[in-house]
Amino acid sequence: MESVSQPGSRRHPQIVATTAAASPVVAATIPAATATAAAAAATMELVKKPRTAVMESLEDIAYGSIAGVVGKYIEYPFDTVKVRLQSQPDHLPLRYKGPLDCFRQSIRADGFLGLYRGISAPLVGAALETSSLFFFERIGREAVYSSGHTPRDQALSLPALWFTGAFSGAFTSFILTPIELVKCKIQVPETPAAGKGAAAPPPLRPIPVIKDIFRHEGLMGFWHGQMGTLIREAGGCAAWFGFKETTTKLLRDWNETRWAATMKPAELEIVLAEPLPLWQQAVAGASAGMSYNFLFFPADTVKSRMQTSPIGGDGTGAAKRSFGAETAALWRQAGIKGFYRGCGVTVLRSAPSSAFIFMVFDGLKNPGSRSATTRRPTATVRAALSATFVVNSVIVDDVVSAIITVIKKKRRRTYSR
Repeated sequence: MESVSQPGSRRHPQIVATTAAASPVVAATIPAATATAAAAAATMELVKKPRTAVMESLEDIAYGSIAGVVGKYIEYPFDTVKVRLQSQPDHLPLRYKGPLDCFRQSIRADGFLGLYRGISAPLVGAALETSSLFFFERIGREAVYSSGHTPRDQALSLPALWFTGAFSGAFTSFILTPIELVKCKIQVPETPAAGKGAAAPPPLRPIPVIKDIFRHEGLMGFWHGQMGTLIREAGGCAAWFGFKETTTKLLRDWNETRWAATMKPAELEIVLAEPLPLWQQAVAGASAGMSYNFLFFPADTVKSRMQTSPIGGDGTGAAKRSFGAETAALWRQAGIKGFYRGCGVTVLRSAPSSAFIFMVFDGLKNPGSRSATTRRPTATVRAALSATFVVNSVIVDDVVSAIITVIKKKRRRTYSR
């Protein structure tokens, strides 16, 4: 509503002067209209109450789910390649030479749609993951405000936003580990049986995998690899939200520097209240996704290896490896390079995916709004915009009413004749 009023604020002086000179009736109504506008503007400020916590939570869940599904469709083929590269056994020669070779072999074996194998469970997981991230991030912000660290009428600082990201990721990891466990087991195909011409087993489905895990390992088996997910999500989400807000602030400061020389202060503040251009929103989201995936990729590699191990063990009776034991085994096999298998393709796919996630979520959640770290228009500017809109509306109504009154009087005189 505030942005709609901007053109009207330029026309307002001309409207007042023209209508006042044209009709005494309108001239008499202008002082009353102005007083009414002022009262209406004050009322509008009072009516602008914050949304309830329940409504905020429902919006986080709904919009985060939509954004997560969009992002998952974009990134899933790359994610399949990443998991297959990460989960190559340490006691056998490497099956794939790199991401391109993995793409080529996967498409040759299963076709392009084979890269989307098992996407049904990850779509549900993406909706849960993204909605949980934004939901817990909002709870983290509320915790910072409740602690008294930042007054509620001020935007959170960048360090505080990095903290809320880590807070969000830590809680989301407990929701995400079971989903990723099922996803990883579906994405990595079983080794074909020995013998010439042996056919590969049919693709795994989510429900049978879930039943198999529960039958062999019980309820706690679904959280196998939780330590890797916790490290990746807590650290990665701090970077995800933190880099997004940091980049947004840098871009907005750059815009302010560019526009300051050509705009008046009042105009500049109104323009800066608008969202960033789409390409800048995409850059901020892409930087978030790339930092999330690169900084804590080794933890994700260890997690994927743990979660692609055979259900129920390897048949030798040995216990499943812990996070530390899996890390040590990978280090002995491949050294530091082993922890970054598939990192390039993962960072590549995260840029468009994360850009779309933030653009979709921000567009649905706060249409026409600004990022968390940016300044809001002052109360004076908001009141001026509201009052201008109301004044224009009231004056137009009065002008129309005056014209209708004049027409009616002329008709009465015509009929009386």
